[in-house]
Amino acid sequence: MGSNKQGNEHVHQNHTHSNEDYKKLINRMSRIIGHANSVKTMMEEHRDCTEILIQISAVKAALNNLGKKILEDHINKCIVDVVGEEQLEEKQKLLEDLNDAIDKFVR
Repeated sequence: MGSNKQGNEHVHQNHTHSNEDYKKLINRMSRIIGHANSVKTMMEEHRDCTEILIQISAVKAALNNLGKKILEDHINKCIVDVVGEEQLEEKQKLLEDLNDAIDKFVR
């Protein structure tokens, strides 16, 4: 799925994402990368395995949460754009149920 940038939005096929949304996601990813680099440093310093495993768990959780956010945005923005806004209230309830199910599934 290709994308390109137009003004203050990123365009993906037939739907758009705001630059502000992208910046927030990129900032979260940058923090995850920084945290992962810290784990690497801990390993290079031969820190306690338990400490390393706890930090790896934190990085995994952060990455999973980022993935959930991207999936949630995809469902709430991209899918709605594709299926249109007719009967939006009914679709919103279905989207909320789907988001809840996904959240429970990926825990």
